[in-house]
Amino acid sequence: MAGDLNPDPRVRLVTLGDEPLDPAAVLAAVGDRAAGGNVLFVGTVRELTGDVATTRLEYEAHAPLAQAELARLCREAADRFALVAVAVSHRLGIVEPGDVSVAVAASAAHRREAFAAAEWLMERIKASVPIWKCDHAPGGGRTWVHGHTSAEHSLP
Repeated sequence: MAGDLNPDPRVRLVTLGDEPLDPAAVLAAVGDRAAGGNVLFVGTVRELTGDVATTRLEYEAHAPLAQAELARLCREAADRFALVAVAVSHRLGIVEPGDVSVAVAASAAHRREAFAAAEWLMERIKASVPIWKCDHAPGGGRTWVHGHTSAEHSLP
């Protein structure tokens, strides 16, 4: 990663941005002849959460801290699950239902580690990366959310 004094060659991609994500590029980033298992998780914006409609999500982040935390989590996942490579991309800004909001890819010698790493990364991203989402509902209602344990605040 640009700017790292001691880059980890297993961390192939860590991005935050307003442009649509390309899950195929995230998966391609972890391709390696040493990997027998390559896993891609793609998170998309759903139209309904329970019985509550979503018209769009809006993601905001403290970008420098979020980028650093994503990179740290990728390094930790690489160590914890003996990954060959790992990549994460997260959208910021307005994201419509059906659009990709996050993509996580992991490759390992075997599929079990790759699957476990992708799931572990998603759980940690939601819990610790300073990215907030605002769920916009029909009629103008909004709910800001951060992670699994943060309080949700409904705004008129």
